[in-house]
Amino acid sequence: MSDGPVMYFDNDADLSALAGKKIAIIGYGIQGEAQALCLRDSGLEVIVSELPGTANYEKAVKDGWEVKDAAAAAKAADLIQILTEDHAQARVYKSFIEPNLVEGNALIFSHGFNIHYGQIVPPQNVDVFMIAPKGPGALVRQCYIADTGVPSLVAIYQDYTGNALKLALAYGKGLKASKAGILQTTFAEETETDLFGEQAVLCGGVSELIIAGFDTLVEAGYQPEIAYYEVCHELGLILDLIHNFGIDGMRRRVSDTAEYGDLSRGRRIITEDTRDEMAVMLREIQDGSFAKEWILENMTGRPCFNALLREGDSHPIMEVGRRLRAMMPWLKKA
Repeated sequence: MSDGPVMYFDNDADLSALAGKKIAIIGYGIQGEAQALCLRDSGLEVIVSELPGTANYEKAVKDGWEVKDAAAAAKAADLIQILTEDHAQARVYKSFIEPNLVEGNALIFSHGFNIHYGQIVPPQNVDVFMIAPKGPGALVRQCYIADTGVPSLVAIYQDYTGNALKLALAYGKGLKASKAGILQTTFAEETETDLFGEQAVLCGGVSELIIAGFDTLVEAGYQPEIAYYEVCHELGLILDLIHNFGIDGMRRRVSDTAEYGDLSRGRRIITEDTRDEMAVMLREIQDGSFAKEWILENMTGRPCFNALLREGDSHPIMEVGRRLRAMMPWLKKA
């Protein structure tokens, strides 16, 4: 039997493991920007790479970086963190990083997709590990500044030097993740659960549930604006309660009527058929079917992705939502 989860905290991590080492951040997107700034503020030596002419490149320059191309950054670094989009990582690795790896380098990831599904096959003489903050880049930076840190995951895929875990925990400490706790996992577990969460609940499940609720009310003759308020706008309030207090805490902070409706009706929406389909989706992730589909989509110019996006964007809830949000000046506009 398992003894429970393995968690690492500040006392388990030593920044000195990264003393004298150069860390390359490949990709200055939302996560890359946050990690680079946090590591620099922690006193570590960081190199940033981004494509010239892009908004991210200009942002990096504005933030005070001497931006390098990916090959130069990889060649100069001891540890290379790849933070480009999943679909671009294999190409970036093969073209710019792999030719510049030397024995004892470390490859770092914040999502395991390309390693787990074999799109990146690292040489055996380098360390490969993951530090995956459980929050977007803006939150990583915000919690670093607040001296709290964002909970993160750590996984060791390849430990050539024997120091991979020490390096990973030091990197996590550089983000202040060790203040919040770093949970040990594997590349397989992180990748498969992350994809499942996105597809079945956080993005796919929630989006489709909102749209189905909107359609049901509008088709029954209710105003689209009322439908939007009830099934979409107020969702943020409920999610805030769940985020801060858990599902049980949310239930005790809404009306008794809402709580009874939750407890007595929720399973009529999420039925056994829904759970069975979730299991099918998980198997598609586990056996690589989804990964193959997504890789092929990107190889062929994303025909299904673009068609689905156009179809989704044309749903009436999108126009109603834009119009109503425009009347809410307190909402973030960017």
